[in-house]
Amino acid sequence: MQTYTSAELRAKFLQFFKDHGHVVIPSASVIPDNDPSVLFTTAGMHPLVPYLMGQTHPSGSRLTDVQKCIRTGDIDEVGDNSHLTFFEMLGNWSLGDYFKREAISWSWEFLTSEKYLGIDPNRLAFSVFEGNEDAPRDQEAYDLWREMGVAEDHLFFLPAKNNWWAPGPVGPCGPDTEMFIITDKEPCGPNCSPACDCGRYLEIWNDVFMQFNRKPDGSLEPLAKRNVDTGMGLERTICVLNGKKSVYDTDAFSYILDKIQELAGKTYGEDPAVTRAMRIIADHTRTATMILGDEKGVTPSNVDQGYVLRRLIRRAVRMGMQIGLPENSLASISKVIIDQFAPVYPELLRNEKIVLEQFSLEEQRFERTLKQGLREFEKAVSKLNGSTQLDGLTAFHLYDTYGFPIEMTVELASERGLSVDEAGFAEHFKAHQALSHAGAEQRFKGGLADTSEQTARLHTATHLLHAALRKVLSPDVAQKGSNITPERLRFDFSFSRKMTKEELAQVQDLVNEAIQADYPVTCEEMSVDEAKSQGAIGLFESKYGERVKVYTMGPVSKEICGGPHASHTGELVSFKIQKEESSSAGVRRIKAVIGAKAD
Repeated sequence: MQTYTSAELRAKFLQFFKDHGHVVIPSASVIPDNDPSVLFTTAGMHPLVPYLMGQTHPSGSRLTDVQKCIRTGDIDEVGDNSHLTFFEMLGNWSLGDYFKREAISWSWEFLTSEKYLGIDPNRLAFSVFEGNEDAPRDQEAYDLWREMGVAEDHLFFLPAKNNWWAPGPVGPCGPDTEMFIITDKEPCGPNCSPACDCGRYLEIWNDVFMQFNRKPDGSLEPLAKRNVDTGMGLERTICVLNGKKSVYDTDAFSYILDKIQELAGKTYGEDPAVTRAMRIIADHTRTATMILGDEKGVTPSNVDQGYVLRRLIRRAVRMGMQIGLPENSLASISKVIIDQFAPVYPELLRNEKIVLEQFSLEEQRFERTLKQGLREFEKAVSKLNGSTQLDGLTAFHLYDTYGFPIEMTVELASERGLSVDEAGFAEHFKAHQALSHAGAEQRFKGGLADTSEQTARLHTATHLLHAALRKVLSPDVAQKGSNITPERLRFDFSFSRKMTKEELAQVQDLVNEAIQADYPVTCEEMSVDEAKSQGAIGLFESKYGERVKVYTMGPVSKEICGGPHASHTGELVSFKIQKEESSSAGVRRIKAVIGAKAD
Protein backbone atom coordinates (compact mmCIF):
# COMPACT_ATOMS: atom_id res chain seq x y z
CA MET A 1 0.00 0.00 0.00
CA GLN A 2 1.39 3.38 -1.00
CA THR A 3 1.71 6.32 1.38
CA TYR A 4 0.34 9.77 0.63
CA THR A 5 0.41 13.30 1.92
CA SER A 6 -2.86 15.17 2.46
CA ALA A 7 -2.24 17.25 -0.67
CA GLU A 8 -1.63 14.12 -2.76
CA LEU A 9 -4.84 12.44 -1.56
CA ARG A 10 -6.91 15.57 -2.24
CA ALA A 11 -5.45 15.91 -5.72
CA LYS A 12 -5.82 12.21 -6.64
CA PHE A 13 -9.41 12.05 -5.43
CA LEU A 14 -10.55 15.14 -7.32
CA GLN A 15 -8.66 14.19 -10.49
CA PHE A 16 -10.10 10.67 -10.44
CA PHE A 17 -13.66 11.91 -10.40
CA LYS A 18 -12.92 14.72 -12.81
CA ASP A 19 -11.70 12.02 -15.22
CA HIS A 20 -15.05 10.29 -14.68
CA GLY A 21 -17.11 13.29 -15.78
CA HIS A 22 -17.48 15.16 -12.47
CA VAL A 23 -17.14 18.92 -12.08
CA VAL A 24 -14.83 19.97 -9.22
CA ILE A 25 -16.66 22.52 -7.03
CA PRO A 26 -15.00 24.54 -4.25
CA SER A 27 -15.69 24.00 -0.57
CA ALA A 28 -18.69 25.88 0.78
CA SER A 29 -18.38 28.10 3.84
CA VAL A 30 -18.12 26.51 7.28
CA ILE A 31 -21.12 28.70 8.21
CA PRO A 32 -24.31 27.19 6.71
CA ASP A 33 -26.68 29.36 4.68
CA ASN A 34 -30.11 29.85 6.24
CA ASP A 35 -29.90 26.72 8.35
CA PRO A 36 -30.95 27.13 11.99
CA SER A 37 -30.45 23.42 12.75
CA VAL A 38 -26.66 23.61 13.12
CA LEU A 39 -24.04 26.26 13.80
CA PHE A 40 -21.50 24.91 11.33
CA THR A 41 -21.26 22.85 8.16
CA THR A 42 -20.98 19.40 9.71
CA ALA A 43 -20.63 17.10 6.69
CA GLY A 44 -19.73 17.15 3.03
CA MET A 45 -23.35 16.68 2.01
CA HIS A 46 -24.60 19.59 4.15
CA PRO A 47 -24.21 22.41 1.56
CA LEU A 48 -25.64 20.18 -1.18
CA VAL A 49 -28.90 19.23 0.55
CA PRO A 50 -31.06 21.57 -1.61
CA TYR A 51 -29.69 19.83 -4.71
CA LEU A 52 -30.12 16.38 -3.21
CA MET A 53 -33.72 17.45 -2.55
CA GLY A 54 -34.30 18.24 -6.21
CA GLN A 55 -32.97 21.70 -7.05
CA THR A 56 -30.77 21.90 -10.16
CA HIS A 57 -27.11 22.50 -9.41
CA PRO A 58 -25.55 25.04 -11.78
CA SER A 59 -22.46 22.84 -12.28
CA GLY A 60 -24.46 19.81 -13.40
CA SER A 61 -25.40 16.37 -12.08
CA ARG A 62 -21.91 14.98 -11.36
CA LEU A 63 -19.91 16.85 -8.73
CA THR A 64 -16.83 16.30 -6.58
CA ASP A 65 -15.30 18.42 -3.83
CA VAL A 66 -13.29 18.73 -0.64
CA GLN A 67 -15.55 20.27 2.01
CA LYS A 68 -14.44 22.06 5.17
CA CYS A 69 -16.42 20.61 8.12
CA ILE A 70 -16.67 21.46 11.82
CA ARG A 71 -18.17 19.29 14.55
CA THR A 72 -17.86 20.26 18.20
CA GLY A 73 -20.12 17.64 19.81
CA ASP A 74 -17.10 15.55 20.85
CA ILE A 75 -14.88 18.48 21.82
CA ASP A 76 -14.02 16.90 25.16
CA GLU A 77 -12.55 13.89 23.32
CA VAL A 78 -10.11 16.02 21.31
CA GLY A 79 -6.57 15.08 22.26
CA ASP A 80 -7.05 11.33 21.79
CA ASN A 81 -5.91 9.56 18.61
CA SER A 82 -8.85 10.37 16.35
CA HIS A 83 -11.18 13.17 17.43
CA LEU A 84 -11.02 16.52 15.63
CA THR A 85 -13.25 19.61 15.59
CA PHE A 86 -12.26 20.59 12.03
CA PHE A 87 -11.85 18.00 9.30
CA GLU A 88 -11.92 17.78 5.51
CA MET A 89 -14.40 15.54 3.70
CA LEU A 90 -13.74 14.27 0.19
CA GLY A 91 -16.94 13.57 -1.72
CA ASN A 92 -18.48 12.79 -5.09
CA TRP A 93 -22.11 13.24 -6.01
CA SER A 94 -24.64 11.99 -8.50
CA LEU A 95 -27.74 14.18 -8.66
CA GLY A 96 -30.18 11.92 -10.48
CA ASP A 97 -27.41 10.65 -12.76
CA TYR A 98 -25.48 7.38 -12.14
CA PHE A 99 -26.31 5.01 -9.30
CA LYS A 100 -24.97 1.91 -7.54
CA ARG A 101 -23.04 0.19 -10.31
CA GLU A 102 -20.93 3.21 -11.20
CA ALA A 103 -20.47 4.34 -7.60
CA ILE A 104 -19.28 0.93 -6.42
CA SER A 105 -17.06 0.21 -9.42
CA TRP A 106 -15.40 3.61 -9.14
CA SER A 107 -14.92 3.21 -5.39
CA TRP A 108 -13.24 -0.14 -6.01
CA GLU A 109 -11.06 1.29 -8.75
CA PHE A 110 -9.92 4.27 -6.67
CA LEU A 111 -9.14 2.10 -3.64
CA THR A 112 -7.32 -0.76 -5.36
CA SER A 113 -5.82 0.52 -8.62
CA GLU A 114 -2.05 1.06 -8.51
CA LYS A 115 -2.71 4.31 -10.34
CA TYR A 116 -4.63 5.59 -7.32
CA LEU A 117 -4.50 4.30 -3.70
CA GLY A 118 -3.21 0.83 -4.56
CA ILE A 119 -4.65 -0.89 -1.48
CA ASP A 120 -4.33 -4.68 -1.44
CA PRO A 121 -7.92 -6.00 -1.89
CA ASN A 122 -7.22 -8.52 0.88
CA ARG A 123 -6.91 -5.58 3.29
CA LEU A 124 -10.39 -4.26 2.45
CA ALA A 125 -13.80 -5.14 3.88
CA PHE A 126 -17.25 -3.85 2.97
CA SER A 127 -20.65 -3.63 4.64
CA VAL A 128 -24.10 -3.36 3.04
CA PHE A 129 -27.65 -2.98 4.37
CA GLU A 130 -29.16 -6.25 5.63
CA GLY A 131 -32.77 -5.10 5.20
CA ASN A 132 -35.64 -4.73 7.68
CA GLU A 133 -39.42 -4.42 7.77
CA ASP A 134 -39.19 -1.04 5.97
CA ALA A 135 -36.77 -1.76 3.13
CA PRO A 136 -35.34 -4.86 1.46
CA ARG A 137 -31.81 -6.20 1.80
CA ASP A 138 -29.42 -4.38 -0.54
CA GLN A 139 -28.58 -7.47 -2.57
CA GLU A 140 -27.67 -5.29 -5.55
CA ALA A 141 -24.79 -3.63 -3.70
CA TYR A 142 -23.64 -7.00 -2.36
CA ASP A 143 -23.64 -8.55 -5.82
CA LEU A 144 -21.77 -5.60 -7.29
CA TRP A 145 -18.98 -5.94 -4.70
CA ARG A 146 -18.78 -9.66 -5.49
CA GLU A 147 -18.57 -8.74 -9.16
CA MET A 148 -15.58 -6.53 -8.34
CA GLY A 149 -13.85 -9.58 -6.85
CA VAL A 150 -14.55 -9.09 -3.12
CA ALA A 151 -14.45 -12.39 -1.19
CA GLU A 152 -17.57 -13.45 0.70
CA ASP A 153 -15.81 -13.32 4.06
CA HIS A 154 -14.91 -9.66 3.40
CA LEU A 155 -18.56 -8.67 2.84
CA PHE A 156 -20.97 -8.06 5.72
CA PHE A 157 -24.72 -7.47 5.86
CA LEU A 158 -25.33 -5.03 8.74
CA PRO A 159 -28.51 -3.45 10.19
CA ALA A 160 -29.92 0.02 9.62
CA LYS A 161 -27.95 1.60 12.47
CA ASN A 162 -24.79 0.76 10.51
CA ASN A 163 -25.88 0.96 6.88
CA TRP A 164 -28.89 3.23 6.47
CA TRP A 165 -28.70 6.99 5.86
CA ALA A 166 -31.43 9.52 6.63
CA PRO A 167 -31.15 13.25 7.40
CA GLY A 168 -34.23 13.17 9.61
CA PRO A 169 -37.56 11.42 10.27
CA VAL A 170 -38.94 12.31 6.81
CA GLY A 171 -37.46 12.92 3.37
CA PRO A 172 -34.84 11.26 1.12
CA CYS A 173 -33.07 8.26 2.63
CA GLY A 174 -31.59 4.94 1.65
CA PRO A 175 -29.03 2.21 2.23
CA ASP A 176 -25.33 2.83 2.16
CA THR A 177 -22.23 0.73 1.70
CA GLU A 178 -19.15 1.36 3.81
CA MET A 179 -15.51 0.55 3.08
CA PHE A 180 -12.96 -0.50 5.70
CA ILE A 181 -9.26 -1.17 6.05
CA ILE A 182 -8.59 -4.44 7.90
CA THR A 183 -5.87 -3.82 10.49
CA ASP A 184 -3.38 -6.29 11.94
CA LYS A 185 -5.56 -6.77 15.04
CA GLU A 186 -6.89 -10.30 15.52
CA PRO A 187 -10.69 -10.81 15.30
CA CYS A 188 -12.40 -10.17 18.63
CA GLY A 189 -14.46 -13.34 18.23
CA PRO A 190 -16.26 -15.57 15.72
CA ASN A 191 -18.74 -12.78 14.87
CA CYS A 192 -16.16 -10.01 14.50
CA SER A 193 -17.32 -7.54 11.84
CA PRO A 194 -17.17 -3.83 10.94
CA ALA A 195 -20.00 -3.35 13.44
CA CYS A 196 -17.54 -4.10 16.27
CA ASP A 197 -15.57 -1.48 18.16
CA CYS A 198 -12.56 -3.77 18.54
CA GLY A 199 -10.40 -1.78 16.11
CA ARG A 200 -9.90 -4.52 13.51
CA TYR A 201 -11.94 -2.61 10.89
CA LEU A 202 -11.33 1.10 10.22
CA GLU A 203 -13.85 2.90 8.00
CA ILE A 204 -12.39 5.09 5.27
CA TRP A 205 -15.25 5.67 2.79
CA ASN A 206 -19.02 5.59 2.58
CA ASP A 207 -21.33 5.51 -0.46
CA VAL A 208 -24.92 6.55 0.29
CA PHE A 209 -27.68 5.53 -2.11
CA MET A 210 -30.68 7.85 -1.75
CA GLN A 211 -33.41 5.81 -3.38
CA PHE A 212 -36.42 6.23 -1.06
CA ASN A 213 -38.57 9.00 0.36
CA ARG A 214 -39.92 8.50 3.88
CA LYS A 215 -43.42 9.94 4.14
CA PRO A 216 -44.87 11.51 7.33
CA ASP A 217 -46.67 8.25 8.11
CA GLY A 218 -43.29 6.48 8.21
CA SER A 219 -43.74 4.50 5.01
CA LEU A 220 -41.20 4.49 2.18
CA GLU A 221 -41.77 5.24 -1.49
CA PRO A 222 -39.19 5.05 -4.31
CA LEU A 223 -37.61 8.37 -5.28
CA ALA A 224 -38.20 9.46 -8.85
CA LYS A 225 -34.71 11.00 -8.88
CA ARG A 226 -32.11 8.87 -7.10
CA ASN A 227 -28.84 10.33 -5.82
CA VAL A 228 -25.42 9.13 -4.71
CA ASP A 229 -23.54 10.90 -1.91
CA THR A 230 -20.10 9.71 -0.81
CA GLY A 231 -17.77 10.78 1.97
CA MET A 232 -14.11 10.03 2.69
CA GLY A 233 -12.58 11.72 5.74
CA LEU A 234 -9.21 13.04 4.61
CA GLU A 235 -7.38 12.99 7.95
CA ARG A 236 -8.55 9.52 8.94
CA THR A 237 -7.78 8.09 5.49
CA ILE A 238 -4.27 9.57 5.49
CA CYS A 239 -3.74 8.12 8.97
CA VAL A 240 -4.83 4.64 7.86
CA LEU A 241 -2.98 4.70 4.52
CA ASN A 242 0.27 5.68 6.21
CA GLY A 243 -0.05 3.15 9.01
CA LYS A 244 -0.19 5.80 11.75
CA LYS A 245 -1.90 5.31 15.09
CA SER A 246 -3.15 8.89 15.35
CA VAL A 247 -4.43 11.55 12.96
CA TYR A 248 -2.06 13.93 14.75
CA ASP A 249 0.91 11.88 13.54
CA THR A 250 0.17 12.75 9.88
CA ASP A 251 1.25 15.71 7.76
CA ALA A 252 -2.14 17.30 8.45
CA PHE A 253 -0.68 18.28 11.85
CA SER A 254 3.10 17.85 11.64
CA TYR A 255 3.85 21.49 10.71
CA ILE A 256 1.49 22.80 13.38
CA LEU A 257 2.95 20.58 16.10
CA ASP A 258 6.49 21.53 15.05
CA LYS A 259 5.63 25.18 15.69
CA ILE A 260 4.04 24.41 19.06
CA GLN A 261 7.13 22.44 20.14
CA GLU A 262 9.38 25.29 19.05
CA LEU A 263 7.36 27.87 21.00
CA ALA A 264 6.90 25.72 24.13
CA GLY A 265 10.40 24.27 24.24
CA LYS A 266 8.91 20.82 24.85
CA THR A 267 8.84 17.62 22.78
CA TYR A 268 5.65 16.12 21.42
CA GLY A 269 5.15 12.46 22.32
CA GLU A 270 7.31 12.24 25.44
CA ASP A 271 4.85 13.16 28.19
CA PRO A 272 1.16 12.10 27.78
CA ALA A 273 -0.22 15.27 29.40
CA VAL A 274 1.96 17.53 27.26
CA THR A 275 1.09 15.53 24.13
CA ARG A 276 -2.65 15.85 24.82
CA ALA A 277 -2.32 19.60 25.44
CA MET A 278 -0.35 20.06 22.20
CA ARG A 279 -2.98 18.13 20.24
CA ILE A 280 -5.78 20.28 21.69
CA ILE A 281 -3.86 23.47 20.86
CA ALA A 282 -3.20 22.24 17.32
CA ASP A 283 -6.80 21.15 16.71
CA HIS A 284 -8.49 24.18 18.28
CA THR A 285 -6.18 26.71 16.61
CA ARG A 286 -6.70 24.99 13.25
CA THR A 287 -10.48 25.08 13.66
CA ALA A 288 -10.49 28.68 14.90
CA THR A 289 -8.34 29.69 11.91
CA MET A 290 -10.88 28.12 9.54
CA ILE A 291 -13.77 29.97 11.24
CA LEU A 292 -11.96 33.33 11.38
CA GLY A 293 -10.68 32.94 7.82
CA ASP A 294 -14.09 32.12 6.40
CA GLU A 295 -15.68 34.58 4.00
CA LYS A 296 -18.59 35.09 6.38
CA GLY A 297 -16.44 36.90 8.90
CA VAL A 298 -17.32 35.27 12.25
CA THR A 299 -15.34 36.72 15.16
CA PRO A 300 -15.31 35.80 18.89
CA SER A 301 -18.50 36.74 20.73
CA ASN A 302 -20.92 35.38 23.31
CA VAL A 303 -23.50 33.99 20.85
CA ASP A 304 -23.76 31.28 18.23
CA GLN A 305 -20.67 30.57 16.10
CA GLY A 306 -18.78 33.37 17.84
CA TYR A 307 -19.31 31.66 21.18
CA VAL A 308 -17.89 28.37 19.92
CA LEU A 309 -14.96 30.26 18.38
CA ARG A 310 -14.25 32.03 21.67
CA ARG A 311 -14.41 28.73 23.52
CA LEU A 312 -11.93 27.10 21.12
CA ILE A 313 -9.43 29.95 21.35
CA ARG A 314 -9.66 30.26 25.12
CA ARG A 315 -9.31 26.53 25.66
CA ALA A 316 -6.21 26.56 23.44
CA VAL A 317 -4.79 29.46 25.46
CA ARG A 318 -5.36 27.61 28.72
CA MET A 319 -3.66 24.48 27.36
CA GLY A 320 -0.81 26.67 26.17
CA MET A 321 -0.35 28.06 29.65
CA GLN A 322 -0.10 24.51 30.99
CA ILE A 323 2.83 23.64 28.72
CA GLY A 324 4.59 26.99 28.91
CA LEU A 325 3.64 28.60 25.60
CA PRO A 326 4.61 32.29 25.61
CA GLU A 327 1.79 34.84 25.55
CA ASN A 328 0.27 35.61 22.13
CA SER A 329 1.50 32.32 20.62
CA LEU A 330 -1.72 31.36 18.83
CA ALA A 331 -1.29 33.95 16.08
CA SER A 332 2.12 32.46 15.26
CA ILE A 333 0.63 28.96 15.17
CA SER A 334 -2.27 30.19 13.03
CA LYS A 335 0.20 31.67 10.51
CA VAL A 336 1.63 28.17 9.97
CA ILE A 337 -1.91 26.86 9.40
CA ILE A 338 -2.72 29.62 6.90
CA ASP A 339 0.48 28.93 4.96
CA GLN A 340 -0.31 25.20 4.89
CA PHE A 341 -3.94 25.49 3.78
CA ALA A 342 -3.99 28.65 1.63
CA PRO A 343 -3.30 26.69 -1.60
CA VAL A 344 -6.50 24.71 -0.91
CA TYR A 345 -8.60 27.43 0.71
CA PRO A 346 -7.43 30.79 -0.69
CA GLU A 347 -9.88 32.72 1.49
CA LEU A 348 -7.48 32.12 4.39
CA LEU A 349 -4.82 34.21 2.68
CA ARG A 350 -7.31 36.91 1.73
CA ASN A 351 -8.42 37.16 5.37
CA GLU A 352 -5.01 36.56 6.97
CA LYS A 353 -4.77 40.03 8.51
CA ILE A 354 -8.08 39.79 10.37
CA VAL A 355 -7.38 36.18 11.42
CA LEU A 356 -4.09 37.04 13.09
CA GLU A 357 -5.48 40.25 14.60
CA GLN A 358 -8.44 38.41 16.13
CA PHE A 359 -6.22 35.72 17.62
CA SER A 360 -4.04 38.35 19.26
CA LEU A 361 -7.01 40.39 20.50
CA GLU A 362 -8.88 37.40 21.94
CA GLU A 363 -5.75 35.99 23.55
CA GLN A 364 -4.99 39.34 25.16
CA ARG A 365 -8.59 39.69 26.39
CA PHE A 366 -8.55 36.24 27.86
CA GLU A 367 -5.13 36.43 29.47
CA ARG A 368 -6.14 39.67 31.22
CA THR A 369 -9.20 38.09 32.79
CA LEU A 370 -7.99 34.52 33.15
CA LYS A 371 -5.60 35.14 36.03
CA GLN A 372 -8.27 37.09 37.92
CA GLY A 373 -10.88 34.46 37.13
CA LEU A 374 -8.66 31.58 38.24
CA ARG A 375 -8.10 33.34 41.55
CA GLU A 376 -11.87 33.79 41.89
CA PHE A 377 -12.43 30.13 41.03
CA GLU A 378 -9.94 28.94 43.64
CA LYS A 379 -11.55 31.25 46.19
CA ALA A 380 -14.97 29.72 45.45
CA VAL A 381 -13.57 26.18 45.73
CA SER A 382 -12.00 27.00 49.11
CA LYS A 383 -15.45 28.00 50.40
CA LEU A 384 -17.18 24.75 49.47
CA ASN A 385 -16.77 23.37 53.00
CA GLY A 386 -16.89 19.72 51.99
CA SER A 387 -19.42 20.10 49.18
CA THR A 388 -18.41 18.56 45.85
CA GLN A 389 -20.47 20.90 43.65
CA LEU A 390 -19.91 24.48 42.56
CA ASP A 391 -23.21 26.38 42.51
CA GLY A 392 -24.75 27.82 39.34
CA LEU A 393 -24.54 31.45 40.45
CA THR A 394 -20.77 31.19 40.96
CA ALA A 395 -20.39 29.55 37.54
CA PHE A 396 -22.42 32.35 35.97
CA HIS A 397 -20.35 34.99 37.79
CA LEU A 398 -17.19 33.41 36.33
CA TYR A 399 -18.76 33.63 32.87
CA ASP A 400 -20.28 37.10 33.20
CA THR A 401 -17.33 38.80 34.90
CA TYR A 402 -14.30 36.83 33.77
CA GLY A 403 -15.39 35.35 30.44
CA PHE A 404 -15.20 31.71 31.52
CA PRO A 405 -17.40 29.53 29.27
CA ILE A 406 -19.41 27.11 31.41
CA GLU A 407 -17.49 24.26 29.74
CA MET A 408 -14.24 25.65 31.07
CA THR A 409 -15.60 25.95 34.61
CA VAL A 410 -16.83 22.34 34.37
CA GLU A 411 -13.40 21.27 33.13
CA LEU A 412 -11.56 23.11 35.93
CA ALA A 413 -13.93 21.64 38.51
CA SER A 414 -13.53 18.14 37.08
CA GLU A 415 -9.76 18.39 37.41
CA ARG A 416 -10.36 18.85 41.15
CA GLY A 417 -12.94 16.07 41.45
CA LEU A 418 -15.85 18.51 41.60
CA SER A 419 -19.05 19.03 39.59
CA VAL A 420 -20.92 22.20 38.61
CA ASP A 421 -24.64 22.94 38.93
CA GLU A 422 -25.12 23.45 35.19
CA ALA A 423 -28.92 23.66 35.49
CA GLY A 424 -28.50 26.48 38.00
CA PHE A 425 -26.03 28.17 35.68
CA ALA A 426 -28.53 27.89 32.78
CA GLU A 427 -31.21 29.66 34.82
CA HIS A 428 -28.92 32.65 35.36
CA PHE A 429 -27.76 32.44 31.79
CA LYS A 430 -31.09 32.36 29.95
CA ALA A 431 -31.09 36.10 29.37
CA HIS A 432 -28.10 35.50 27.12
CA GLN A 433 -28.36 33.77 23.74
CA ALA A 434 -25.18 31.69 24.05
CA LEU A 435 -25.25 27.93 24.09
CA SER A 436 -24.98 26.03 27.30
CA HIS A 437 -23.22 22.68 27.31
CA ALA A 438 -26.36 20.93 28.56
CA GLY A 439 -28.83 22.38 26.09
CA ALA A 440 -26.96 22.62 22.80
CA GLU A 441 -28.83 19.74 21.18
CA GLN A 442 -32.26 21.28 21.79
CA ARG A 443 -31.45 24.86 20.86
CA PHE A 444 -32.31 24.84 17.18
CA LYS A 445 -35.33 23.68 15.25
CA GLY A 446 -35.80 23.24 11.52
CA GLY A 447 -33.04 22.64 9.02
CA LEU A 448 -31.37 23.33 5.73
CA ALA A 449 -33.64 20.89 3.96
CA ASP A 450 -36.60 23.12 4.82
CA THR A 451 -37.72 24.50 1.47
CA SER A 452 -41.19 25.45 2.69
CA GLU A 453 -43.09 28.45 1.35
CA GLN A 454 -42.37 30.43 4.53
CA THR A 455 -38.64 29.76 4.24
CA ALA A 456 -38.69 30.83 0.58
CA ARG A 457 -40.51 34.06 1.46
CA LEU A 458 -38.10 34.92 4.27
CA HIS A 459 -35.10 34.07 2.12
CA THR A 460 -36.42 36.38 -0.59
CA ALA A 461 -36.73 39.14 2.03
CA THR A 462 -32.98 38.84 2.79
CA HIS A 463 -32.25 39.80 -0.83
CA LEU A 464 -34.43 42.90 -0.59
CA LEU A 465 -32.96 43.81 2.79
CA HIS A 466 -29.42 43.45 1.47
CA ALA A 467 -30.20 45.74 -1.47
CA ALA A 468 -31.80 48.34 0.81
CA LEU A 469 -28.85 48.36 3.20
CA ARG A 470 -26.43 48.91 0.31
CA LYS A 471 -28.56 51.82 -0.91
CA VAL A 472 -29.06 53.51 2.48
CA LEU A 473 -25.68 52.87 4.14
CA SER A 474 -23.03 52.15 1.50
CA PRO A 475 -22.40 50.05 -1.60
CA ASP A 476 -19.60 48.46 0.44
CA VAL A 477 -22.05 46.75 2.79
CA ALA A 478 -21.48 43.00 2.45
CA GLN A 479 -23.53 40.06 3.69
CA LYS A 480 -21.78 38.19 6.49
CA GLY A 481 -24.30 35.42 7.01
CA SER A 482 -28.01 34.82 7.45
CA ASN A 483 -30.26 32.54 9.43
CA ILE A 484 -33.92 31.73 8.92
CA THR A 485 -36.46 30.14 11.26
CA PRO A 486 -40.19 29.80 10.54
CA GLU A 487 -40.77 32.96 12.60
CA ARG A 488 -38.10 35.42 11.43
CA LEU A 489 -35.00 36.17 9.40
CA ARG A 490 -31.63 37.20 10.76
CA PHE A 491 -29.18 39.03 8.50
CA ASP A 492 -25.55 39.87 9.36
CA PHE A 493 -23.70 42.53 7.36
CA SER A 494 -20.46 44.47 7.45
CA PHE A 495 -20.89 47.93 9.00
CA SER A 496 -18.84 49.67 11.66
CA ARG A 497 -21.51 51.45 13.75
CA LYS A 498 -25.04 51.26 15.10
CA MET A 499 -27.67 52.28 12.56
CA THR A 500 -29.77 55.34 13.32
CA LYS A 501 -33.56 55.20 13.66
CA GLU A 502 -33.83 57.17 10.44
CA GLU A 503 -31.62 54.70 8.56
CA LEU A 504 -33.61 51.74 9.84
CA ALA A 505 -36.87 53.42 8.78
CA GLN A 506 -35.45 54.10 5.30
CA VAL A 507 -34.33 50.49 4.89
CA GLN A 508 -37.69 49.15 6.05
CA ASP A 509 -39.55 51.50 3.69
CA LEU A 510 -37.41 50.47 0.69
CA VAL A 511 -38.09 46.78 1.32
CA ASN A 512 -41.83 47.41 1.67
CA GLU A 513 -41.84 49.46 -1.54
CA ALA A 514 -40.27 46.50 -3.37
CA ILE A 515 -42.89 44.18 -1.86
CA GLN A 516 -45.75 46.47 -2.91
CA ALA A 517 -44.34 46.65 -6.45
CA ASP A 518 -44.80 42.85 -6.65
CA TYR A 519 -41.76 42.29 -8.85
CA PRO A 520 -41.36 38.83 -10.41
CA VAL A 521 -38.46 36.82 -8.97
CA THR A 522 -36.60 35.36 -11.95
CA CYS A 523 -33.68 32.94 -12.07
CA GLU A 524 -31.04 32.52 -14.77
CA GLU A 525 -28.04 30.19 -14.90
CA MET A 526 -24.83 31.74 -16.21
CA SER A 527 -21.07 31.85 -15.74
CA VAL A 528 -19.56 33.84 -12.87
CA ASP A 529 -18.12 36.32 -15.39
CA GLU A 530 -21.53 36.84 -16.99
CA ALA A 531 -23.08 37.39 -13.57
CA LYS A 532 -20.46 40.00 -12.71
CA SER A 533 -20.92 41.77 -16.02
CA GLN A 534 -24.65 42.06 -15.26
CA GLY A 535 -23.88 43.62 -11.88
CA ALA A 536 -24.91 40.63 -9.76
CA ILE A 537 -23.66 40.55 -6.19
CA GLY A 538 -21.59 37.41 -5.62
CA LEU A 539 -20.48 37.58 -2.04
CA PHE A 540 -20.05 33.85 -1.65
CA GLU A 541 -19.55 32.99 -5.29
CA SER A 542 -16.46 30.84 -4.71
CA LYS A 543 -18.62 28.00 -3.44
CA TYR A 544 -20.88 27.74 -6.43
CA GLY A 545 -18.47 26.58 -9.12
CA GLU A 546 -18.12 28.02 -12.59
CA ARG A 547 -21.83 28.29 -13.36
CA VAL A 548 -24.16 30.05 -10.95
CA LYS A 549 -27.82 30.87 -10.40
CA VAL A 550 -28.65 34.59 -10.49
CA TYR A 551 -31.94 35.75 -8.95
CA THR A 552 -33.35 39.08 -10.10
CA MET A 553 -36.13 41.04 -8.38
CA GLY A 554 -37.11 43.89 -10.68
CA PRO A 555 -34.63 46.78 -10.66
CA VAL A 556 -33.98 46.28 -6.93
CA SER A 557 -31.86 43.16 -6.48
CA LYS A 558 -29.64 40.85 -8.54
CA GLU A 559 -27.74 38.21 -6.53
CA ILE A 560 -25.94 34.92 -6.97
CA CYS A 561 -27.75 32.46 -4.71
CA GLY A 562 -28.68 28.82 -4.24
CA GLY A 563 -31.60 29.05 -1.81
CA PRO A 564 -35.39 28.78 -2.21
CA HIS A 565 -37.29 31.90 -3.33
CA ALA A 566 -40.80 33.24 -3.70
CA SER A 567 -42.10 33.73 -7.25
CA HIS A 568 -43.07 37.41 -6.69
CA THR A 569 -41.97 39.95 -4.08
CA GLY A 570 -45.63 40.62 -3.25
CA GLU A 571 -45.83 37.21 -1.60
CA LEU A 572 -43.88 38.67 1.35
CA VAL A 573 -46.94 40.89 2.18
CA SER A 574 -44.95 43.26 4.44
CA PHE A 575 -41.57 43.67 6.17
CA LYS A 576 -40.76 44.88 9.68
CA ILE A 577 -37.37 45.24 11.39
CA GLN A 578 -37.55 44.04 14.99
CA LYS A 579 -33.98 44.65 16.12
CA GLU A 580 -30.60 45.97 14.99
CA GLU A 581 -27.55 45.08 17.08
CA SER A 582 -23.86 44.25 17.04
CA SER A 583 -22.97 40.72 15.98
CA SER A 584 -19.19 40.97 16.30
CA ALA A 585 -16.43 43.45 15.54
CA GLY A 586 -17.37 45.33 12.37
CA VAL A 587 -20.50 43.22 11.82
CA ARG A 588 -24.10 44.31 12.55
CA ARG A 589 -27.19 42.11 12.78
CA ILE A 590 -30.82 42.75 11.82
CA LYS A 591 -33.75 40.58 12.86
CA ALA A 592 -36.96 41.05 10.92
CA VAL A 593 -40.34 39.47 10.16
CA ILE A 594 -42.66 39.42 7.15
CA GLY A 595 -46.44 39.55 6.95
CA ALA A 596 -48.73 36.55 7.15
CA LYS A 597 -50.31 35.40 3.91
CA ALA A 598 -54.08 35.45 3.65
CA ASP A 599 -55.76 32.03 3.55
